[in-house]
Amino acid sequence: MSTSGPKYAYEDMVPGLKLVSGPRTVSKEEIVAFALEFDPQPFHLDEEAGKASPLGGLAASGWHTLSLFMRMMWDAYLKDSTSQGSPGIEFNRWKRPVLAGDTLSGVSTIIDRRISKSRPHIGLLTIHNEIVNQHGEVVCVLQHKAMFALRNPQDEGDSA
Repeated sequence: MSTSGPKYAYEDMVPGLKLVSGPRTVSKEEIVAFALEFDPQPFHLDEEAGKASPLGGLAASGWHTLSLFMRMMWDAYLKDSTSQGSPGIEFNRWKRPVLAGDTLSGVSTIIDRRISKSRPHIGLLTIHNEIVNQHGEVVCVLQHKAMFALRNPQDEGDSA
């Protein structure tokens, strides 16, 4: 790996690599602020409504959880990478509610990669992600594709 430039390029993102992100504690105030703007369901806005719901308390919107995870990934590794964005999420499952006061962490595991046929300077990764709370309980599982530029496009990595 080169000593200059981003720490994480396509060449570094090998199957089996685990990237840890977080921790990030979720406050009541930010749950309510996000919900007011983007997902104003009662169990995201009011503690009593949350307690009366199957969620068991004031719970973050699933979209808020994914937004927090995006920020955690940015802070952990994306800001020092050749990331070119994502063509999409393959699947997402919210497993448990994220409640006010929960502390989240994430593990992103590279499960597959290949060089783009149409853009050989870009590699496509398949990444499996688990977001857990402070008790080690999985709150969300998702899998997505990510595009990372090659550090050395002339080498063409592993053109699968």
